[in-house]
Amino acid sequence: MRYDLVIFDNDGVLVDSEPISNRLLAAYLTELGYPTSYEDSLRDYMGSAMHRVHELVAERTGESLPADFDDVFHARVFAAFERELRPVPGVEGVLAKLAEGGVPYCVASSGSHERIRVGHRTTGLDRWFDEARIFSAQDVGRGKPDPDLFLYAAERMGVSPGRCVVVEDSPLGVQAGVAAGMDVLGFTAMTSGEKLAGAGKLFADMGELVELLD
Repeated sequence: MRYDLVIFDNDGVLVDSEPISNRLLAAYLTELGYPTSYEDSLRDYMGSAMHRVHELVAERTGESLPADFDDVFHARVFAAFERELRPVPGVEGVLAKLAEGGVPYCVASSGSHERIRVGHRTTGLDRWFDEARIFSAQDVGRGKPDPDLFLYAAERMGVSPGRCVVVEDSPLGVQAGVAAGMDVLGFTAMTSGEKLAGAGKLFADMGELVELLD
């Protein structure tokens, strides 16, 4: 395999959480008086850390979200995860092949450590990811599109950025991977190829990924 490290985004790449979390985010923002559709949420927030939600609301309205916004939102999301969350179809086969081939991999997510763990535990993906393979925007302060998270993950895994490949499904994530100097593969299951145009290659079925890594 031509890469020394495969860095996976989490939401939408490992776990099929984007429809759940963006539906709930749109509903909560609307409930608080900031009308937001599901499509708005995908466009503005998919792949981003929570600070982006606060920043965009403040920028657009001059107002601040409630102090407990993150806690309330995550409580709703985690409850929905327990009922609805599934792994992305085909991703367990990919992880099994990487593990079998001794190819290093990790996850670097804009989501919190708690969100990553809840999602993995609920879907059974926790058996593939120990603590040493999990990185969050919490670790660096700024999430995607800044490259800090991917660079931090590569450093912790002991691999130079040029030997890493990022698997992403959001425009913000693709921007972060490119800014980090890494190859990027764009997963188009939920996002059009046009929006992931910065990625080196695009694929729509997770079953195609292993071939793209060779």
